[in-house]
Amino acid sequence: MLARVIPLLDHRQFVERQSAHSFAEPLVTGEVRDRLQRPLRDLRISVTDRCNFRCAYCMPKEVFGSDYQYLPHSSLLSFEEITRVARQFVALGVRKIRLTGGEPLLRKNLEELLVQLTTLNTPDGDAIDLTMTTNGSLLARKAVALKAAGLNRVTVSLDALDDRVFKRMNDVDFPVAKVLDGIEAAQAAGITNIKVNMVVQRGVNDQQIMPMARFFQGSGVALRFIEFMDVGSTNGWNMDAVLPSEAVIRTISEHMPLVRLQASAAGETAQRWGYAGPNGQHQPSLGEIGVISSVTQAFCGDCNRARLSTEGRLFTCLFAGQGFDLRHILRGTTTAEDEQLTRVINSVWRGRADRYSQMRSSVRQQNNSTHQRRPEMSYIGG
Repeated sequence: MLARVIPLLDHRQFVERQSAHSFAEPLVTGEVRDRLQRPLRDLRISVTDRCNFRCAYCMPKEVFGSDYQYLPHSSLLSFEEITRVARQFVALGVRKIRLTGGEPLLRKNLEELLVQLTTLNTPDGDAIDLTMTTNGSLLARKAVALKAAGLNRVTVSLDALDDRVFKRMNDVDFPVAKVLDGIEAAQAAGITNIKVNMVVQRGVNDQQIMPMARFFQGSGVALRFIEFMDVGSTNGWNMDAVLPSEAVIRTISEHMPLVRLQASAAGETAQRWGYAGPNGQHQPSLGEIGVISSVTQAFCGDCNRARLSTEGRLFTCLFAGQGFDLRHILRGTTTAEDEQLTRVINSVWRGRADRYSQMRSSVRQQNNSTHQRRPEMSYIGG
């Protein structure tokens, strides 16, 4: 068994990229594209760096123990600051906003942020597609309030149905039944678009693929299988633990016939498969599954996602080692000076050329030689 090395450097300390950009450019709104001609469409906002689970692939106890120093509340962006910066992203092309963490439902009064974000509209007057990713532990308690605040889409992280496997993975002895209760509560509250994400690790929970597929078939919940990714620097990632998505599809299709479906939107990360009926065609009432294959089938080519960290740093890639501090601009200007904020976001995105997953091997070797660190998922958001 390989020894686990836990880096000691605080993952929140990054080198700024401000010197690499010029912000004396004319103000540009509307669609903005990066150096590889990818538009800005999706913004993922981490609202807290705290979580009540200790999943080894995200927040292992060896790092995030009882003595771990989380960000002070004053360092977090306020709801008003989040809404203010989100408004500028929408002006530049963002059409979907996802709230993440950590565990976002640990952020007090999160419903107030949802209400504020639902007031945002695209330049064409369309509503923003607003969604949230959660571990589901607090969803049963919060579902009605979340729906009332305007949330109609939610993704629940659930890595196993077997209670022993699930408790071992969340490492806090949390029962799977309470997560399932949360999903049912969300459905009962009228949240109509619900997905479940399962991170698959070979030898850890891969035996749960078929139970998960059978359980959610026909439930109205879309199941997504995610390849174990090398996000951050503390999750002990190695390629041997990655179960390729094609193996997941092959396993399920041996028992439950599947039909390939079209992508639901440009830049969609999941490859979609529908359950087939007796006629061999997709039967919508049976639902669908999806696979997210950022390790074995990189989708960098049409990635349109930006990420805003808990304390207001803009990251242009999930695997980036550097972020740009927007908080100092937010707290150094007024809403009347938001043109400056828009120029900064525009410039950072136009300078973007990230394609980590397509270059994983060479980039990892380079990072290892220079000891460059990447932010943890709990800080940057999934």
